Amino acid sequence: MLLCSQYLKVSMQIACKRSLLMCISCWSQNGEVDPALKALEERQDEVLRRLYELKATVDGLAKTVTTPDADLDASTLSRGPAESVFRATADLDSLLGKDLGALRDIVINANPAHPPLSLLVLHALLCQRYQVLSSVHVHSSVSAVPPPLLSCLGPRHIDSYARQRFQLGFTLIWKDVSKLQMKFNTQSMYPIEGEANVARFLFRLLSAEPQDPVLATQMDCWIDTAVFQLAEGGSKERAVTLRSLNSALGRSPWLLGQEFSLADIVCACCVLRAGQTTSAPANVQRWLQSCQNLGHFDCVYPLLQ
Repeated sequence: MLLCSQYLKVSMQIACKRSLLMCISCWSQNGEVDPALKALEERQDEVLRRLYELKATVDGLAKTVTTPDADLDASTLSRGPAESVFRATADLDSLLGKDLGALRDIVINANPAHPPLSLLVLHALLCQRYQVLSSVHVHSSVSAVPPPLLSCLGPRHIDSYARQRFQLGFTLIWKDVSKLQMKFNTQSMYPIEGEANVARFLFRLLSAEPQDPVLATQMDCWIDTAVFQLAEGGSKERAVTLRSLNSALGRSPWLLGQEFSLADIVCACCVLRAGQTTSAPANVQRWLQSCQNLGHFDCVYPLLQ
């Protein structure tokens, strides 16, 4: 409404000035324009020019209001700091459904030939935020499992018999599956497949996702790069990815800047699994040491021996 009012006002002013100029051009003495009138005409020309500029500005503002996405520049999006990771717990009711008094069970089927290292790190972080009832089982499709895999979630909780005391159940089943699978509602949920996708789901439970859309996109890109090039790629792909990691870590301590995130967890686990620790560039080695110093990766190293 304000823009329309300004637009009409400017248009009326332009029309009035045009009429005045037409009158001025008709005033003359002996066929010559009076100098005073000529000066007045020049001032009116300047006023008219400014009014046209104002009209163009109003037109541009009106376009922005009526089509807010038409001239959106992605480079102007906020790049403020994301919410600090691992600061608070998530609303489990909104993520996993309303709590009806039963323990929320997260059940993961994984192949012992490819232990999901990043999920073990996330399990350790979840245990710092929630009361988690953890257990490891072996499916009949698997003949034997190394002892470290049987104890990868830590010792059995002394109150494991009282399920009502826990908020989350984290059950890892070693099974002969081609892709890692996860369900938290075993009755009706279609399984989430792939270590990266399950890692994203578990990370949400930590209420640690970046709020900045740019950082969130960067995090997803690093996770996909780690999975498809470090974990599943050949030697050339791994070399290219390590160079990219080294370059990024030369600018900041973590992959997303000053905050440790899921990108660091997945990428570090993929580097460790690929056996690239000693041959990695300097910045990557420093970053891996920083990850180890946090203590979140203590559950991973026994599985790499």
